Amino acid sequence: MTKNQYSRLFKLTAKLLKYFLLAIFTFVIACILSMGFGALNIFAVLLPFAGNWFCKLGILLLCLMTTTIILESLR
Repeated sequence: MTKNQYSRLFKLTAKLLKYFLLAIFTFVIACILSMGFGALNIFAVLLPFAGNWFCKLGILLLCLMTTTIILESLR
């Protein structure tokens, strides 16, 4: 492997970060649309579950990013 190629861990972390941010953006758009259609009660029930889920995934992704940064800096 040459020094200009990214490792598989870096590629995985970048892909997971992309999909995590896409999921958050999609949830926000769905919440805004539900306010427009008057179905905010559904999101009032889902928000604690989704918030907890996004928080746990965010912490897991942050740990993965930290590991990737440390390993790439050692390389």
